[in-house]
Parts: sequence; C-alpha cells; structure tokens
Amino acid sequence: MPELPEVEVTRRGFADRIAGARIEAVRMGKPLRWALGVAPDSLIGRTVRAVRRRGKYLLVDLDAGLLLLHLGMSGSLRFDAVLPSAGSHDHFDLVTSRGTLRLNDPRRFGAVVHVEDEGSPLAIKLLGGLGMEPLEDSFEVEAFHAGLRKRQAAIKQVLLAGDIVVGVGNIYASEALFLAGIRPTLAASRISRPRALRLHTAVREILARAVERGGSTLRDFSNIDGQSGYFQLEATVYGRAGEPCRVCGTPIRQIRQGQRSTYFCPNCQKF
Repeated sequence: MPELPEVEVTRRGFADRIAGARIEAVRMGKPLRWALGVAPDSLIGRTVRAVRRRGKYLLVDLDAGLLLLHLGMSGSLRFDAVLPSAGSHDHFDLVTSRGTLRLNDPRRFGAVVHVEDEGSPLAIKLLGGLGMEPLEDSFEVEAFHAGLRKRQAAIKQVLLAGDIVVGVGNIYASEALFLAGIRPTLAASRISRPRALRLHTAVREILARAVERGGSTLRDFSNIDGQSGYFQLEATVYGRAGEPCRVCGTPIRQIRQGQRSTYFCPNCQKF
C-alpha cells in the first residue's frame, strides 16, 4: 500500500506541472471505492490551483471545489502531455491544458472524490481523524509523547493507527523503531519522554529518507513517471528475517502484529 513517502513523491512529481492548468475533460472508468460526487462534465473549465497532501490523501485545489485522491492498496498516478489509451485498470483521467492526470488501480480501492472544501462533511469524515504531519514543524515532541502516554497498545500498532502521527506505514514503523532502539511490542504508554524524542527524530529521519529515495516499491508502486522507489533496498530490518543485524550481527526476528509482519533486532531493541 502506498504510504506517506510514496504519496509525497507522487505529489512532487506533478504538482508544479499541473498548477494553473485548465480542466478540459474528465474520463471515468470502472467504479472506484467512492463515487466522484459530481457530474464529471461539471469540472470542465475549472482551473487547478495547487496540489497538497494530508496523510495519504492528495488534495487538488481547484478554483471552485477540491478533489481528494487516494491511491488505495495498489494505485498509482501518471501525468503527461500524451498518455496511451486507457486500459482496463485506468479508472480516472483528468485531462488538462498541461497534460492528463491518470489513476491506475488494479484492485480499485483508490478513490477520487469532489468536495466543496475541507469543511464539507465528507472531507471531515476522511481527513478529520488524521494525526500530526511528521515532516512538518507542527509535529511536536510534547504532543507526540502526550499522545503515546494515552495508549496501552503496542507502539508499532499505535504508529500504524495514524491518529497521533500520520503516514508511518508498516515498513517505516519497523525502521523507525529500530533506529530509536525501541521494541515494537512495548506499550506506547511506557515510552519515556527521552525515548519519545528518539522515536520522534527517527520517524522524521526515516520518512524524509524514504521520500529522497523515491519511496518503497514492494509490488505495485511507481511514481508519476512510472519509476520504482528504492528505499526498501537499504532497509535495516524490514524484510530481513534471519539475516544479521547491520549493527550487532544478531539475526533479525519477524513477528505478526495485527496481521502485519514486524521486523526487529532482539539485541538492539531490548526494551
């Protein structure tokens, strides 16, 4: 599933190129997770002002209204002046004066939804429960630690929940916890302020590095130009069960938490 780094890489790949473009046509394929919410032709003539990100959602600001895009489990976007004819997995084309933005999603869990603004009921439903943005200055250590102290669940699960901090997906949670020296099964409420600071720093570092590497491609993800991400190639623990820890040489362990695989070093992450 595309996580924050992959979505941010996607946003950076077309945001500047589509800004100021006029919408000339909207083409719909098979139904996605949610309905568009307006007649496609009603978007024709509107202008794209900017593209932002909130968690794993892309927010395409129009001169009237807002498009919320989600890549789902296997979605990806393309943007180019000329794209081939739409295939069976191409479900949304936003044709503009600067190129076509296309959503490809084999599993159709992605979505493109139109709302009037971020105060609309649907926008609040989708975005209102999201936690702090880890790559922004608003991601404060004190607020992060305060949120952790209220949670009895394992820290790995709390990171994945996204209501304290968004975008720390499965790969990045394992990597950040290793960098911070925290065992993934530790109750979030037991994390001290100094250790919360280490985890806060690790989350920011891991996600920023993942964005620089173009995200992670395990199965489906590719960026706006069809290229794969490379962060997974330098992972310290994720996907390395049984291999020696790059720091101490202890074999990396794999466990299951909430139906997801977790990887950690039992020596470097004792507590």
